[in-house]
Amino acid sequence: MSDTLHKITFSDEEYEKAAKKWRRQFLLMPLMAAKDTLQYMTGMPGIRYKEALPTAEANAQFAPYRHDRKAADTTDVKFREIETFFGNVCIDFDPNKYIQTLLGESAAFLGDGQAQAPSARLVIAAVMKSLGHNLNDALFTAKRNPDGDTTQDLFNGWGTILDAEIADGGISAAKGNLLALGEAVTSANAVDVAKEIERSCHPTLRRTDKFLFCDPAFADAYNDAYLLTHAGIPYNTKYNQSWVEGSNNKTTLVPLDCLAGTDKYIVTPKSNILYGYDNMGDMERVEVKRYQPWVLTLAAAMFFGCQFYTLDRRFLNVVTLNK
Repeated sequence: MSDTLHKITFSDEEYEKAAKKWRRQFLLMPLMAAKDTLQYMTGMPGIRYKEALPTAEANAQFAPYRHDRKAADTTDVKFREIETFFGNVCIDFDPNKYIQTLLGESAAFLGDGQAQAPSARLVIAAVMKSLGHNLNDALFTAKRNPDGDTTQDLFNGWGTILDAEIADGGISAAKGNLLALGEAVTSANAVDVAKEIERSCHPTLRRTDKFLFCDPAFADAYNDAYLLTHAGIPYNTKYNQSWVEGSNNKTTLVPLDCLAGTDKYIVTPKSNILYGYDNMGDMERVEVKRYQPWVLTLAAAMFFGCQFYTLDRRFLNVVTLNK
């Protein structure tokens, strides 16, 4: 391997050119690395800072004919804001280590058929991809702190947004978008808990294809309980159950590592759970320079943020846990 590394070297100029040529693709790498979670959400590209998300409701009704019938306008337009925050990174990396890693990767990772030897482009891509793991971990728990130094400080994650809305009363049992579980989840009761969550949803939400975002422990408990309670049913042909029993296959269980240890679950369709980003403007960039021997410095910047399109009970049900 050491002989191979001596043969595969790239000049500083090649790294600098690759960073400029493939800038937009590189800036998407962290999002791609977080795709295990973000595949269940809706991405909104081109969002810088704040953008309004309007929803309109009305209660217009047909009634028996009368020539002078006229009703007041009941249209109610509400706005939520999605906010993305500008963040940057400046990281030193040893290109030889990444070359060694890429040489050991399969052609599938390289993606475009350039399978045998890494290029400067792929080395930078590997560095950018590594940034996505911390982004994935912060998607629900991040809390905006402009003086912070980590991804957890960059934006407000979905869990943080829900905490604020519960505190402000936008999410509550009275509004029909909050369920407080009365018992802790175990392998004995997880199926019953999942049914309770499903049946607490508004009828419109129940008819909608949606996800139940939860921690891996709940999915494990659900599968254990399902196996015990449905062992004799012919259609129970596999251990992992993708859908909540009684949801007519409308509610898909989505256990996420970044929700491990969470105090809440979320039921919502993909269209309602949003992330905004921007990798197209002149403020977003990727640069690679050498400031010391053996080590290159990668500097990158982009916008990112999370939001729910609406808190309406027809599109969202938040479940708080009893631990």
